Amino acid sequence: MSIRVHIGGRVCLPEEAKISVFDRGFLYGDSVYETIGTAYGRLFAAREHLVRLERSAERIGLRSPPRAEIEKAVAETIAAAGNPESRVRVILTRGAGKLDLDPASTDDTQLIVIVFPLGAPTPEMYAKGVAVAIVSITRNNPRAIDPAVKSGNYLNNVLALGEARRRSGAYEAILCADDGCIAEGSTSNIFVVRGGEIWTPPPAVGILDGITRAKVIELCRANGLAFQERRFSPDELRGADEAFITSATRGVLPVTVVDEKPVGAGAPGPVTRRLMDLYDQLARRGVD
Repeated sequence: MSIRVHIGGRVCLPEEAKISVFDRGFLYGDSVYETIGTAYGRLFAAREHLVRLERSAERIGLRSPPRAEIEKAVAETIAAAGNPESRVRVILTRGAGKLDLDPASTDDTQLIVIVFPLGAPTPEMYAKGVAVAIVSITRNNPRAIDPAVKSGNYLNNVLALGEARRRSGAYEAILCADDGCIAEGSTSNIFVVRGGEIWTPPPAVGILDGITRAKVIELCRANGLAFQERRFSPDELRGADEAFITSATRGVLPVTVVDEKPVGAGAPGPVTRRLMDLYDQLARRGVD
């Protein structure tokens, strides 16, 4: 298994990949990105991820290369890496320019693709679930940074995960919104099951509307699982019957501990296991 990087129009080894210290992605987080996972050897929902990448770029006024150019770079890099399953990071930065906050100071979009082994959760994590911690750091206010933009400006997520790991060794951090309701994980969306009904925070809370989150919602509706987008409190998460997180590289991952206390019976519940199975079936069929 290996890592390969597409930068400057070619695929190279990671130690050969170079970017200017004046690149605005490095200096200011002035960039957007997507993470796409493979499932059963194929990219999963790549088209939807690239549509969101373009939408994120548009919302911050960053010129995106043609879709075909991005797809070609992704395909070449995956082929060069040669991993059985891969995690693909596609990054667009505004490029190098003057040491100046003004985004109009440069229009030199850089396309970078990083492919490395998938690094999915272990079979034991899927079987037994993982621990999360509700942290003191809140999700960025939507009036400050548009939550629909998946940007490289990721410091509050970094600090949130650091707090969760230091405090309790939790696998994932759960952030609240300004009003105190649950928002999302540092790199995931959160779902709970209460009284047989599945809840997840609505986009209006200020979350990134995850691609995997959307797939799970579609599975709920297509299979008659009681579901609603609704706000819920930290105590409602702690007191849930079941909980799980979703992301492109995890799929559906059970949560069995919140703030060092068991969720429900302390094991993945029947609704979570059903969705894990339905999601795996979808991954086997494939989504372009």
